[in-house]
Amino acid sequence: MKKLIECVPNFSEGVDMSIIKQITDQIESVEGVSLLDVDPGVATNRTVVTMVGTPDEVIEAAFLAVKKASELIDMRKHKGEHPRMGATDVCPLIPVANITMDETVEYARKLAERIGDALNISVYCYENAALKAERRNLANCRSGEYEGLADKLSDPTWKPDFGPSKLNAKAGATAVGARDFLVAFNVNLNTTSTRRANSIAFDVRERGRVKREGHPITGKILKDEQGNPVHVPGTLKSVKAIGWFIEEYGVAQISMNLTNISITPVHIAFDEVCRKADARGIRVTGSELVGLIPLKAMLDAGKYFLAKQQRSLGVDEAELIKIAIKSMGLDELKPFVPQEKIIEYKMAADANQDVLVKLTAAGFANETAAESPAPGGGSVAAYVGSLGASLATMVANLSSHKRGWDDRWEFFSEWAEKGQKLKDQLLYLVDEDTRAFNKIMDAFGLPKKTDTEKAIRKEAIQEASKYAIEVPFKVMEVGLESMDLIKAMASQGNPNSVSDAGVGAICARAAVMGAFLNVKINAAGIDDKGFADQKVKEGEKIQLAAIEYEKEILEQVNQVINNL
Repeated sequence: MKKLIECVPNFSEGVDMSIIKQITDQIESVEGVSLLDVDPGVATNRTVVTMVGTPDEVIEAAFLAVKKASELIDMRKHKGEHPRMGATDVCPLIPVANITMDETVEYARKLAERIGDALNISVYCYENAALKAERRNLANCRSGEYEGLADKLSDPTWKPDFGPSKLNAKAGATAVGARDFLVAFNVNLNTTSTRRANSIAFDVRERGRVKREGHPITGKILKDEQGNPVHVPGTLKSVKAIGWFIEEYGVAQISMNLTNISITPVHIAFDEVCRKADARGIRVTGSELVGLIPLKAMLDAGKYFLAKQQRSLGVDEAELIKIAIKSMGLDELKPFVPQEKIIEYKMAADANQDVLVKLTAAGFANETAAESPAPGGGSVAAYVGSLGASLATMVANLSSHKRGWDDRWEFFSEWAEKGQKLKDQLLYLVDEDTRAFNKIMDAFGLPKKTDTEKAIRKEAIQEASKYAIEVPFKVMEVGLESMDLIKAMASQGNPNSVSDAGVGAICARAAVMGAFLNVKINAAGIDDKGFADQKVKEGEKIQLAAIEYEKEILEQVNQVINNL
């Protein structure tokens, strides 16, 4: 699955939207990057832009945007209420999917170095990307703002991490960082009291409330040796919270910023607010998500609430998201549309991805039967494999709810979760096989007039052909892996569904063998015979293993059927 990072550059221009449009045009020129939001502020004279995409492409888009901002924005003329030190003031990177914070830090530093070297802009790395402890805090990096930057750069203590130690008067300086994903999350209460909402907010937020002597509200505030107020910590780490009244809805809310959803995810924050509200005689009626959220956060929430019911977690994405929405009342104040609120879904909609898997069963068959060469056998093999994994997952889910097997629900739930992942991988490969074919066609369409163009075209054809081998080879690997699940369900699942496991085994074997045909036919056109021969040799082993596995599973299936 693709690695995704978010980038949220803040540009020191919030009045002249023609300037911002030129900057965002640079972002939208990079394939693989989706521009999700542009939020200008007139009073701050600042615009916050949100983009998401694959790491290398996001770095390219961010660099182009910073470059354009340095050309169009003159910090010598800038005025605004928000602290700032550069045309691109800050540029944080945030891991979204299938990428670690450590990897994100490396991309942030790579971007910072490129900005410093290519654009002659002083760059400080902050938060997780900080190269010095005192620079982890953005406020420290930005202290003195633009007006104090010349003096700051002359101080050896504040030598930039990248770029010159001399002021770029027009562009100023930029802070590039890596931070965790921040979710703005509001929980609705059945009260109009801001004071009571604040009390709950103080109960849960990490900073907590000030410690008082005697009465918790009117008592004297206790202070430490330095004269600072002593705080009683709240129950949730990495959470900022406050209570307020929303006139539009006529209710009080707990407004939270979840600054690290890997430490305190939305579902944990929601449940904790429910507990603290209940202790104060107040009821939570729902919640509201401000902005976008990663898919994983919603899936984790769905699984959390299913687990509380002791039900199988191995259901599809749509069901998990529905459970999350209903459990947290995310649709109480207004409709919650996953395609608009979940980052990966919004990206897929913008890019028009997954064309085939969104078709009906009849539509897929009709598209396959049409005159065009794609989708072809590779996509069909992947789809057949997904059906095999789906059948075994169905057996796991049915088994987890079988009367008398209540103590085994977690065992079958774990298998069902694995099945969902295998199914999703194979569904992704349905469309990826067609995309691989299209890459070959695109390569053949490249110009070939000059020797240089011919060389470029040939290299592109070879690389695209290699990828057209890698995709069906992955189908083979995942198809074989799914047979572990199928075998477990044939031997340990609900006996009344054992025939479904048998059909799943046949599908998995067909997927492996069908994909192997695609590996071999594409290998014939590869100049790198070492690569091609290796893939064919490994494919033969996978095919033989799948055939043998199918035989074992069908013997088990028929044995169970005979004993019914």
